[in-house]
Parts: sequence; C-alpha cells; structure tokens
Amino acid sequence: MAGLFEAHVTNLGKYNEGVLAGEPLSFPASPQAVEALLKNIGVDGIRYGEFFITSFDGDVLGLYDYLGEYENLDELNHLACLLSELPQSEIEKFEAALHMGAHTSSVADIINLAENLDSFEFYPEIESEEDLGRYYAEDLPIPAELKDYFDYEAYGRDISINEDGHLAPGGYIVQTGDIKEVYHGIEDIPKEHKVFALPRLSIREQMAAYKEVIDRSSLAAERKHPETGREER
Repeated sequence: MAGLFEAHVTNLGKYNEGVLAGEPLSFPASPQAVEALLKNIGVDGIRYGEFFITSFDGDVLGLYDYLGEYENLDELNHLACLLSELPQSEIEKFEAALHMGAHTSSVADIINLAENLDSFEFYPEIESEEDLGRYYAEDLPIPAELKDYFDYEAYGRDISINEDGHLAPGGYIVQTGDIKEVYHGIEDIPKEHKVFALPRLSIREQMAAYKEVIDRSSLAAERKHPETGREER
C-alpha cells in the first residue's frame, strides 16, 4: 500500500440507496487523486455531493482509533504530510503519545500533537515498570550487595505515577511541556497540503448528471404519489 495511511471513501447517497460505492485513498494525496476518486464513486456535486469514510488502514499504530466517518480530507492530508516528514523514531514517539489518549478528541488535536512532539520524552527501551525502575535506579547509590534485593518494579511504578508517565506498546513516554495550539482550523492548512476537489465534468457529463437527477426525482415523486385509478361506476 502506497502512502502513510489509507481511508476507504464511500458515496453517502449511493450507500443510503443500498449501493456500496467506495474506493481507497492513500495519504498524503494529491488534488488529482481526490478528484479522480470522487468521480469514480459518483460524488460530483450534482448527482451526489456527500461522502463518508468506512474504514482506515496503515502503519501508524493507534491513529485510526481516533478518526471518524466524516473527517475532512484536507485535515487528513495535512496530518499525513506532517507525519511523512518525521523520522521513524519520532513516529514511534507519536504513536506512544496517541496511546496516552490525551489531545486526541479531534483531527485538529492530533495535528497539534504531531506539532508538539518536543513536549514529550520517549524511552523505547523501557517496556515495563521494572525496566523503568532499573533505568532510574542507575543514579541511586545502591550498594552492589543490595541490588538483587531492590524492588525495581515498585520503584518504577512510583516514578510513573509521580511524573504521570505512560507505558505504551512501543516504550515509556512522559509529557514534559505544554501542548501549544499551532493548528486552529482548516484556515491554517498550507495551500500545498489541500487536496479536496470535486470532479471537473465536461458539458456532456454535466448534462447526463442533471438528467439523472431529474429522472431520479421524477421516479421518487411517482412512488410517493401513484396515479389514482378510475373511479368505479
């Protein structure tokens, strides 16, 4: 799969009509890719104008637990662009920060999380409270003959509680600074990160689309108000 993560975009109107019309979109994406996908699934602003996301996939652990059906494609692409610029070590820190569960209530929160990774310390080699205790105990003046009797797990547990740290699947993470609100809304997305674009239809395609809308409306009206039969004499 190309891209950092993938969303399966589905035509909402057709879905409501019982037709599952959807395709995967890889992020970071291009306006051309978004335009082609929307055209393929029938979202052209005439026949159908709404879509939703049925699923996410990719290699960023935990990200999809916080993404919903109606996310903004420009925001998703902006997030993907930010993440694509990070080295693997920072991606792992980002995954651990996501696992903490803070600053994850919206894509905007997650974008700000990605912009504030310097506000976290991450220790990928620490996988348990015992590991944490041993790491911090290196600076303690513990006599060599007592080291085998020291309760590293309890010590690590106390450290984690005191500094409000978190053991994530990839290591131990602790927040050391405030999260600055760098991103406030779609107006902050750089032009080069914006990708949403409805398909550009030819005159022939526009006429066909309008005809389909008219035919569909007429059929719906007939179903709602069927012709009354002749009155019995």
